[in-house]
Amino acid sequence: MLNSRFFGCAAAAALACLLGASQVSAQSYPARDVTFIVAFAAGGVADTVARLVGQGVSARLSRNVVVENRGGAGGNIAAAAVARATPDGYTLLVTTTAMAINETLRANKGFAASDFKTIAIVASSPESLITSASNPAANLADFIKTAKGKSINFGTAGVGSGSHIAAEYFFKEIAKISAVHVPFQGGAPAMNATIGNQIDLLATTLGGGAAAQIGGGKVKGLAVASAKRAAVVPNVPTYAEAGYANFEAASWVGIFAPANTSPEIVAKLNATIEEVMKDPQITQKLTSIGFDPIYGSQTQAESYFRAEVVKWGKMVKTLNLSIN
Repeated sequence: MLNSRFFGCAAAAALACLLGASQVSAQSYPARDVTFIVAFAAGGVADTVARLVGQGVSARLSRNVVVENRGGAGGNIAAAAVARATPDGYTLLVTTTAMAINETLRANKGFAASDFKTIAIVASSPESLITSASNPAANLADFIKTAKGKSINFGTAGVGSGSHIAAEYFFKEIAKISAVHVPFQGGAPAMNATIGNQIDLLATTLGGGAAAQIGGGKVKGLAVASAKRAAVVPNVPTYAEAGYANFEAASWVGIFAPANTSPEIVAKLNATIEEVMKDPQITQKLTSIGFDPIYGSQTQAESYFRAEVVKWGKMVKTLNLSIN
């Protein structure tokens, strides 16, 4: 016959051992190199931020951070790989707003947002609308005024991107004008088409190359979808200044771990990344390309991500968009 008192003591001892092992594991973490699996190709926004953050994490934890790019399926290939990875803190996902969008947009992913813990949201760049430098419109209000009753088009880096969804939602649900989406195979050809006046507008983030092109005078910034003007392009007004209050959208970069990763390891990573994001050199580099550095607790990051899933999901459903 089992002794219930003995069983209770044994269970308590086992729990204490598990908790102790978890704490020891966190203290000794990392014992080897950490891999950042980036959900998009080398040279893109997620990759650029991953390498900046990775260098800072490596310096502070005295371990290499290996950046591995696994682009494809709108970020889902990398996300699926990390969802299946051993939850030990050595395989982490670096992705973008696509992670929140895909929860509603893409079926048959093989994973869900609940398969991850958000370690940190590290950078954010506002969505923007830009046009050819030769376009006579001075700002978004001017452009919309002349576009009423006409059919215009807008380009993006691809179907299902944050820029695509935010712009289409704005035109259909807020500005109430007809706008045809012209998807390109990436940001570079879309930007070239804008510079060459081959499309009416380009929906993109400041960090996706718009800030540099606006600064160089090759395109004209009509509006940024942020609460205030961006420091990197201070002459570009907000959507609110054009008469469209409360429309804000941004692309962010976040770092995620498999859901069952030890809370102590997640907390250690969050604290380390927060140190990195407070580094003035990192801040300057990100700001110069159109990103705002972000830092905060793991709980704040998790709450932000969950709210983004809801926000983008609402837009996707309203537009009746889906990708199998």
